[in-house]
Amino acid sequence: MRDHPTYPLLTPRGWLVFALVGLVLLAVPAANQWAATGSAAHLPDYLVPLIGKYCTYAMLALALDLIWGYAGILSLGHGAFFALGGYCMGMYMMRQIGTRGVYGNADLPDFMVFLNWKELPWYWQGFDMFWFAALMALVVPGILAFVVGWLTFRSRVTGVYLSIITQAMTFALLLAFFRNNMGFGGNNGLTDFKEILGFPIQAQTTRVGLYVASVIGLGLTFLICRAVVTSKLGRVCLALRDAESRVRFLGYSTTGAKLFVFTLSAVLAGLAGALYVPQVGIINPSEFSPANSIEIAIWVAVGGRGTLSGAVLGAFAVNWAKTWLTGAAPEVWLFFLGLLFVAVTLLFPKGVTGLVQQVRNRLATRAIPRQAEGD
Repeated sequence: MRDHPTYPLLTPRGWLVFALVGLVLLAVPAANQWAATGSAAHLPDYLVPLIGKYCTYAMLALALDLIWGYAGILSLGHGAFFALGGYCMGMYMMRQIGTRGVYGNADLPDFMVFLNWKELPWYWQGFDMFWFAALMALVVPGILAFVVGWLTFRSRVTGVYLSIITQAMTFALLLAFFRNNMGFGGNNGLTDFKEILGFPIQAQTTRVGLYVASVIGLGLTFLICRAVVTSKLGRVCLALRDAESRVRFLGYSTTGAKLFVFTLSAVLAGLAGALYVPQVGIINPSEFSPANSIEIAIWVAVGGRGTLSGAVLGAFAVNWAKTWLTGAAPEVWLFFLGLLFVAVTLLFPKGVTGLVQQVRNRLATRAIPRQAEGD
């Protein structure tokens, strides 16, 4: 039997870049603490949770790039998996409020007391334990993705039809979570968190801890996605993206391969949501908005679909622009986002990383004749 070629998880240069980026990100809270002593390098207090939030967005972009960039599955419902992971962590933090709520009820969250609920619903049981909530943040999105993926991939639903199905899924969840009788806070969602793992949620040390957890989560997500795309499964996914019918003809289980990466992608999105909620302090049905899922696709497209580093770059760049524009000119942001997507589609469809690579190739091509003349 012929041996399949193997590819390293990261090249030595790749490991160096990965380590340098990680060190820079981890140095942010240290720099912020140093700035607090009155040094010239003053950093705003909001910087640490803001970059931590960007890290969770980058994790979400990696999750989508894994299936869209490498398997050709455009999901417009990944915001739902992100929100489900966030709700699981939000439920845990709501259970930690106890008697410190407005109504002082140790057994029921405030919104349930306000709505005259008499007992805690069965699906809230166990969320007073962190390990259970963290596990559910991975399991719940994974189960939903497995069910949706099994039904669609088994029926050979592909392309725009699959995108419409995933968007319909997140819109249905949006409507469901808006209902007060669902037991998730209705339109207001879950908020007014007090602590996580016994630490005050508003304390600076807690914010730094959550930031570090987000940086580590981003690093692990990148390595997991990199391990998948450099494996035999990753090569099968690339073949599925380019010519699924040929892969099926060769005897590969296209349903199994797509179902695995789709479920894994949802689990990673759920992890991102679980890290996101403690840092922003709220989770409500607006996170299920189909527009959010479309925005995730824009992050990946801007950075460069099919390149993991591009997905991270796109998430940071677009969200930094959003933060700046929504403060400087909030009425311009949506127009900017639309123009950005049109520009990416028409001018540089391979994103920023593809544009950089194209420039490098042109410079290398011009350098070859010069070298020949010198010889």
